[in-house]
Amino acid sequence: MSKVEISYYSDVLCIWAYVAERRLDELAAQFGDQIEIVPRYCSVFPDAWGKIEAKGGFEHFNEHLKEVAARFPHIVVSDQVWLRGRPRTSASPHQFLKAVELVERSDGAPSPPYLDRLTTRAARNIRHAFFAEALDIGDWTVQRDIAARLGIDADVIERRLRSSEALAALVIDYGLAAENGIAGSPTFLMNDGRQKLFGNVGYRLLEANVQELLRGPAQDGASWC
Repeated sequence: MSKVEISYYSDVLCIWAYVAERRLDELAAQFGDQIEIVPRYCSVFPDAWGKIEAKGGFEHFNEHLKEVAARFPHIVVSDQVWLRGRPRTSASPHQFLKAVELVERSDGAPSPPYLDRLTTRAARNIRHAFFAEALDIGDWTVQRDIAARLGIDADVIERRLRSSEALAALVIDYGLAAENGIAGSPTFLMNDGRQKLFGNVGYRLLEANVQELLRGPAQDGASWC
């Protein structure tokens, strides 16, 4: 049986993607090698400061995020989120994460299971640094510290940034997001784009979509029902 591929589009500054991390982890734990999770990034906060000012300012947005966090006890959100650490754009941490991905793939070995990947740990760490620690994850100094937490030589990451390899990988993600009509973060894309689940989607709905595909996708995308 072929694996079910799940392309997962997110913006690291999006709290709904932070909420969804646990659901993605549960999918990986439940379905194991029956699925292939492909993380990709989309641009919801290209100009984070401008977007937040348009939504009522940093203090208002801070209150909104704390209200969301109160509904989901599995996430930690600092009282200082968006008040202390204020990334200008999500593009910088996205580029950092693509650099980590390039480093992980550089030895040519097969990609490990999703939960064992360095890139999975990196994304989790960078979201935690922003939401739980209120750090400016767009700052290279903060990114270097996160690389150290992961046991990665920051100079190796920096080389991928300076060479523009990481930027090229990020541009590919953004291009695919546009091509697939990704409207926001997070978005789960399955069945060659025919199944698209967007936003605060419950785990049981994700599970049901995967199980349906594992039962046997219709030939050529056609179905009698």
